[in-house]
Amino acid sequence: MWEVYEHRRIGRRVQRLPVEVLKRYEKWKDIVCISGPAGLRLIKGLHDEALRGEWKGHRSSRLGLQYRVIYRIVGQEILVEVIDITAHDYRRK
Repeated sequence: MWEVYEHRRIGRRVQRLPVEVLKRYEKWKDIVCISGPAGLRLIKGLHDEALRGEWKGHRSSRLGLQYRVIYRIVGQEILVEVIDITAHDYRRK
């Protein structure tokens, strides 16, 4: 069983998300809790991929055409840390 940890700013960002994206994010969390990141790679619609550049070590999954969830895996089978839900802007701020 995987555990999903959300960064403290995610709570505020989730409030501003469109309802459809919010539902997909909740489904994303369910998939991660049950089967981990390997389960995300099996669902082609999520387009789960490793990031490069200054986001090296993080991964991204698609929540819609515009929105992505950026996360990283901490430990082998312990924790998935959600860093950000962004409107496809990967630049750090």
